[in-house]
Amino acid sequence: MPFTRWGPSLRWGDVPLTAPLPSSGPIKRSVMIAGHSTSISLEPVFWEALKAAAAAEAVPLSALVARIDAARLEDRDPPNLASAVRIWLFLREKNL
Repeated sequence: MPFTRWGPSLRWGDVPLTAPLPSSGPIKRSVMIAGHSTSISLEPVFWEALKAAAAAEAVPLSALVARIDAARLEDRDPPNLASAVRIWLFLREKNL
C-alpha cells in the first residue's frame, strides 16, 4: 500500500481518500492510576478524543484512563495501555 505524507494512499471503490491524516507523532504524558504514575504515548488526535470523552462523562482524565486500564486487565491477553485507550476510543466513537 503506497504511503504519502498525508497517510496511506487508499481508494475505496472509485473514491480516493483525500483527507490528510494528522502528521504529529505520539506525545508521552503521565497519568495517575491507583496512586501510581504511568506514562502513555498517544498521538494528539487520541489525546484530544480522550479529553473530550472524559469531559462528556464528567470525570477526570485519570479516572477514565483508570477505568480503561481496569477493563483491559480483565482480558486473558491484555493489550498495552496505549492500545487499550485507542481501542476504547474507537469503540466509543463507533457506538455514538
